[in-house]
Amino acid sequence: MEQHESNSLLQSVIFSHKVAQLSKALWKSVEKDWQKWIKPFDLNINEHHILWIAYQLDGAAISDIAKFGVMHVSTAFNFSKKLETKGYLTFSKRDTDKRNTYVCLTDEGRSLFLKTMESYQLNTYSTLEGALPIKELYGKFPEFSEIISIVRHIYGSDFVDTFEQSLMKLENDFNDSDGSLKKSEVEDPIIPALETSSS
Repeated sequence: MEQHESNSLLQSVIFSHKVAQLSKALWKSVEKDWQKWIKPFDLNINEHHILWIAYQLDGAAISDIAKFGVMHVSTAFNFSKKLETKGYLTFSKRDTDKRNTYVCLTDEGRSLFLKTMESYQLNTYSTLEGALPIKELYGKFPEFSEIISIVRHIYGSDFVDTFEQSLMKLENDFNDSDGSLKKSEVEDPIIPALETSSS
């Protein structure tokens, strides 16, 4: 019994360390790629992520942005305020919900977000390059089913469901045209906003 518990504890530590180390290494690469992508637009990662979420969840509450953007509510609010100052977002309250603050993209914010998407280039992203051998071997990029299952158990089904819907919205909203992304003429319906918690 003690040997089993000891092995279980050791395996738990090894698993936790593996997740931490690999996540940290992968995030470092993703962060570098993301910063390089948005640098010409005078945005930081939090700002771009908020624009992205606001594009997908029209009329999203700050709490939705915090939840889906995996950031503290104060971070979501402060960077949203910066985007409002730049003219990219508007803040509002709803008659049916005075407690929550909602954000929407302005026309300028929507235009900026679309420009960032259209500027994406395949050959400048090390994370993507790291996944290409898997794509060449199996004919597709990794699907991360085990990671998605872990995230579902940590953040809940609504988080993962909204994430998957956002990927479908991207597929519907953009076309790969001559090596760059172009906005489709026909838009897919907006993803419904996440349920706002009462806390």
